[in-house]
Amino acid sequence: MAFFIKMRQHVPNIITSLNLLSGCIAALLILEDNYHQALFFIIASGFFDFCDGLTARFLNVRSPMGKELDSLADVISFGFVPSLVMFTMLQTESHSQWLPYFGFLIVILSAWRLAKFNIDERQSTDFIGLNTPMNTFFIISLPFIRETYPQLFSSYVLLIITLLTSYLLISEIRLFSMKFSGFSWKENKFRFLFLLISLIFLIFLKILAIPLILFFYFLFSALHFSQSYSSS
Repeated sequence: MAFFIKMRQHVPNIITSLNLLSGCIAALLILEDNYHQALFFIIASGFFDFCDGLTARFLNVRSPMGKELDSLADVISFGFVPSLVMFTMLQTESHSQWLPYFGFLIVILSAWRLAKFNIDERQSTDFIGLNTPMNTFFIISLPFIRETYPQLFSSYVLLIITLLTSYLLISEIRLFSMKFSGFSWKENKFRFLFLLISLIFLIFLKILAIPLILFFYFLFSALHFSQSYSSS
């Protein structure tokens, strides 16, 4: 019995490690230009990232080590991986040898964002700045969008996207998280609307829906917090 009690403390960290492992595999697949299989492992990383915190709360075994390990895993899965996506896309679209390295700005500012999150007490229930998983899903959608609409992409467009998303990671823009403190319509109507619209977009557009989902994430977050300010 003592063995199982002791092992219970490590369950969330094992799940976090699976997040890290999935991110490492995704990175290798991206280097092989295998974005389709990489997407599967990025989704797996997102799933494990969601489950580790949920498991820790369920088992009541949250720890400072688990918090730090989660951020270290996220630097790979949701920082290094999208940087590699942008690096490989810039290599394809640009004739410059140095321009693709701007893609690694994403991992640098993702690390800043994660470090800030760990010490920023304002982000206990919501986010300030774009969270790294959402940014990663947006970046990984770009190669698939390029397959359908290649005319939309150039090295300059990708550079602008890199700079913009990097800024959003460390910005002071408030965005709601999907941690529900309750399920009342009044307090969560914009979260519910966001989930409904996201589901509809994903059903009909699949991964091409991600940029639209990101847009509505910002829109509904702005509406959510403006409602909070007006009611307070």
